[in-house]
Amino acid sequence: MNNKIEMKQKNFRSRIFFARIGSLALMLLMMTGVYAQPSGGPYGPVKQNYQLPEVDGRIYYVAPDGRDDASGSSIDAPTSIENAIAKVEGGDAIVLRGGTYRTGDLQLNQGVVIQPYADEQPVLKGTLIADEWTPLRNKLWITKWEKLFPSAPQSWWVRTRQGMFTPLYKFNDDMVFVDGRFLSAVGWEGDVDENSFYIDYEAGLVYIGVNPEGKQVEITAWNVGLERVIGDVHGKASDGKGYTMRGITFTQYAYRALEIQGKDPEGVSPESEHGKDVVGTTIENCEISYCSRVAGYLRGDHLTLRNNRISDTSTEGIFILASNDVLLEKNIFTRNNIEEITGYFPAAVKIFNQCYRVTCNDNLVIDHPFSNGIWYDVGNIDGVFTNNWIEGVGFWQGEAPTDQLWPSQNGFFFEISKGALCAGNVFVNCDHGMMVLNSSDVKAYNNTFVNSMACIGRNERSAEGDHFGWHPATGPGVDERVGHEFVNNLLVADAAYQRQLLFVWQPPAVCESAGANPLQVMDHNLYIRNTEESKVPLILWSPADNEKCQNAYASVAAFRNDHPEYEQNSYDVSNYGGSPFMSSELGNYRLQAGVEAAYNSAKLPSEIMQMINRKKEVGIGAYPIKK
Repeated sequence: MNNKIEMKQKNFRSRIFFARIGSLALMLLMMTGVYAQPSGGPYGPVKQNYQLPEVDGRIYYVAPDGRDDASGSSIDAPTSIENAIAKVEGGDAIVLRGGTYRTGDLQLNQGVVIQPYADEQPVLKGTLIADEWTPLRNKLWITKWEKLFPSAPQSWWVRTRQGMFTPLYKFNDDMVFVDGRFLSAVGWEGDVDENSFYIDYEAGLVYIGVNPEGKQVEITAWNVGLERVIGDVHGKASDGKGYTMRGITFTQYAYRALEIQGKDPEGVSPESEHGKDVVGTTIENCEISYCSRVAGYLRGDHLTLRNNRISDTSTEGIFILASNDVLLEKNIFTRNNIEEITGYFPAAVKIFNQCYRVTCNDNLVIDHPFSNGIWYDVGNIDGVFTNNWIEGVGFWQGEAPTDQLWPSQNGFFFEISKGALCAGNVFVNCDHGMMVLNSSDVKAYNNTFVNSMACIGRNERSAEGDHFGWHPATGPGVDERVGHEFVNNLLVADAAYQRQLLFVWQPPAVCESAGANPLQVMDHNLYIRNTEESKVPLILWSPADNEKCQNAYASVAAFRNDHPEYEQNSYDVSNYGGSPFMSSELGNYRLQAGVEAAYNSAKLPSEIMQMINRKKEVGIGAYPIKK
């Protein structure tokens, strides 16, 4: 009787989940058009010739050489960006002429439009030019610098575990560039070479190892580019509305380029209690790079990021906090954690602290060897992760590393959260393509994993005595981390890939207490290996009735023999001989028509078909195929 009640409760939660994401799907289809797999672009900023914005208020024209005492009322008499930011009111616009604006620590609390003039390219930089250098012996040069940003790791960073891998100077926020080239920080003068710099904070001296003569040397001078505050500023109260920003480049800021203030719950919080301080921000066709920590801390309901490029950051690219109904679409996220900081759990995108209905659709997440990709973490509800291309996230060619310097790096990471659709995505050369951890009700359908493990796990972590305090209380309890579905997925490994393709795990401590299996449905999946015999199993599975609470399976048939409730319509192929794809070399991961098992796909629930715009139930993996 209890099992029947439990199943009815699961089905009810599933219907509620799909009702929620179904309504969001209709909105997305009307707004943008959704594809059944990564669209192929255009990703990142799209070159525009902007018309003057149609606003209810006035337009302020600004230029790099604009004057503070100019009104900015015409293109011929531009004011400064600082003056315009101070004067604008809700419904106004700021139009920027092209060129470099060396500025920062700007504060705004009004819903305005910020965009370029016509096809010009405004660049906001957080550095100043350093042009007074004194040569020393051993090919070193020094300059006195007043605007320095010494810092320290967050309190939860464990020095006794990570101090031998990450020196403390990496947590300082200063950056130095020579002719636009990023230099790495080092800990003393003796380590400085042409690719690095050192700062003596007591003396206020910056050391470089490249002759600055005839070169442009830039050093950080501002902590933030633009901060959208929720209090009073420039004699005005906040209007509660987000800005619309288009076509602007931000680069070389000491901490972050953008911040939108708002409530950060410090405990369990319903969606009605957060995300309301600033509503409706839109950021599109912008480029943000070389922020010493994060490109943007962003808060507020109905936030949209579209066609942006976020690159060369350290701890996160974009950090979204306590916000609801957010859309990230056709963005490029690349090269996070460029300082290779350990123990900091970096991610190209972090969606954190009880965000509801955050949709990541058709984004390009590439080249993150020391970072996670997109990470939903701590109490997120009903996430939607569709049609994204994730490549090169923490990937080790061949066998898994034996050291513990780097934890697993995950393309799609869903942790301590409830309800997500992960469908139509392509994962290539990732440590873990998908990682679901201590969460419930994740539906993984029609994804393609190439040399990228799919992983679902749970452990004994709970709100009681946790290192991060209240965080686990926002997610499902230990015995509620169930309800996952894994259907119509394609998992392919080449001859060099020596890792399992599917890993469902839990430690022995949870084997008895966790109760039901974490997966509710698992079927119609296709596993392809390009080797006759692998040194590692195809599937690692927990729970199991042994000391390790884990069994290893070399084939789907062996797994099905022990678990007949799963994989009745799934297949595995060993020693395939060549690639099953149209062209791996060109990144074309459509299956060749000859892979017959790929036609054995499940009929998709109508809600999922709607979300990924799949009109026919043909084909396993992200791409439909034709006979």
